[in-house]
Amino acid sequence: MSADEVKANGWTAVSVSGKQIFEALGPLDAPSPLSIKDAGFPSDDPLVAEAQQFVRKRLSPEAFNHSMRVFYWGRAIATQILPTHAADLSLTTWALTCLLHDIGTAEAYFSTTRMSFDIYGGIKALEVLKILGATTDQAEAVAEAIIRHEDMGVDGQITFLGQLIQLATLYDNVGVYEGVEGFGEVVHERTKDEVNTAFPRLRWCEWFAGTVRREEGMKPWCHTTHIPGFDKQMEANTLQKKWE
Repeated sequence: MSADEVKANGWTAVSVSGKQIFEALGPLDAPSPLSIKDAGFPSDDPLVAEAQQFVRKRLSPEAFNHSMRVFYWGRAIATQILPTHAADLSLTTWALTCLLHDIGTAEAYFSTTRMSFDIYGGIKALEVLKILGATTDQAEAVAEAIIRHEDMGVDGQITFLGQLIQLATLYDNVGVYEGVEGFGEVVHERTKDEVNTAFPRLRWCEWFAGTVRREEGMKPWCHTTHIPGFDKQMEANTLQKKWE
């Protein structure tokens, strides 16, 4: 594994605690607006285009739009808190992670396995990306990030890619991070409006809260239970409420 691959595919180790990362930064400057155009979704990359087609056919409209929004939230958040890591990260790798991170919620997979949706989703992403032509390193980076994207914790390390997908999904799902004051303001209001307008929420928080309850009912051992009251946290999301 080359040093360039480590950086481009987000393998750099960072704290699993988002709170520790924010605390180490101290007060953040007010964010600048990041337009959809400037965020640089790599739609002209054949690998991304094929992955996008794959998930669009399988995910619900709610989950597909969520996956697209997460790309933009992650770009804005990374630029604010870990700009060096963000500059090195491959936009293709980040886009693939966002597109596939909830593939385990697709009906074709959700009720046909006893595995947790995020863990099975990471395995499925690894399989699909290898078929589509991703490098082994890139496919494995995406798979690890997806498998750990609900693995919020306090102790230990995680890949930068894994931390970023955690932060970006939390931003869309609940809008807060316990112990991090001002987490909701890390993305400019203009960016929030543009992204939510381009990829409508379709009452996402309600939809995903229902999905969480369904998984926990079907699979009481599932990894989602690692986040107590996740469904209620989503339904209490005030940050994104006006776009719901």
